[in-house]
Amino acid sequence: MWDNMVALTDTQIEGMGAVLNNRSRPLKERFRALFTLRSVGGKKALAEMSKAFEDPSELLKHEVAYCIGQMGMPEAVKILEDVLMDVNQEPIVRHEAGEALGAIGSQDSLDVLRKGSVDKNEAVADTCRLAVSRIEWLHAEDGSAKESCQLSVNPYASVDPAPPSLETDTAALTKTLMDEGEGIFLRYRAMFSLRNKGDPDSINALAKGFQSKNALFRHEIAYVLGQISSELSTPALTATLANVDEIGMVRHEAAEALGSIGNANDELKKYLAKDVPAVVRESCVVALDIADYNNSEEFKNLGDI
Repeated sequence: MWDNMVALTDTQIEGMGAVLNNRSRPLKERFRALFTLRSVGGKKALAEMSKAFEDPSELLKHEVAYCIGQMGMPEAVKILEDVLMDVNQEPIVRHEAGEALGAIGSQDSLDVLRKGSVDKNEAVADTCRLAVSRIEWLHAEDGSAKESCQLSVNPYASVDPAPPSLETDTAALTKTLMDEGEGIFLRYRAMFSLRNKGDPDSINALAKGFQSKNALFRHEIAYVLGQISSELSTPALTATLANVDEIGMVRHEAAEALGSIGNANDELKKYLAKDVPAVVRESCVVALDIADYNNSEEFKNLGDI
């Protein structure tokens, strides 16, 4: 989205942190500051980002956890474990903290993640089970992770909750994707293989994933469709955003995916009203900024914020 590689002085990093943690600033500015800090990386940026876990916006806190996980810093493990175990944090935030721990991939997190895998919240529990599976895959004594040289290439450079499957046949991948009796780790692997393929048949297969009974799974379907950013997925994402019976974390991800595609601004503007759940409304604000950013000729100079 906005995370071009940048180099900032300590004073500039503190300035970005001040924007991120200033509740009076527009949400889009705070998100741009967050993604700048993610691009800068390092302990000082991590410290500024971590302050945002005190914010009332569950969307912002969720995005902070995601960014910290993508940075892959061992120094972030204890911070994320505390967020995951904090039942006063919203489930979407705790889920993202668990996913971030899986992205960092430290075996030291396994005990906390196994505790989280029996959490009362289904999305948090599923996330922790996924993170445990990823870490075990990374560190398996049988060398399972060495298969990575055979895996399809991730064109988005993201650290994903599961590696892509070794399977390449779209029909076989779709079967695994839609098998509710299959373990979520294997279903995610099929999902990421389809995402990496990114052709129309794979996109249509992924869109079927919104039929899943698992909310975490539906949320990740929206996320990968946003990465692909194909207009083919706009109808499914629009329907998901419009579904008031869908949980907020799924609708939020559908909104941001539509922002990445950039062809549904009028639809996104429908959800800016005060009576829309905050996580959905704020996601639409961010999505509209993503669309504007992606469609602009000039990148905003974040250092001047």
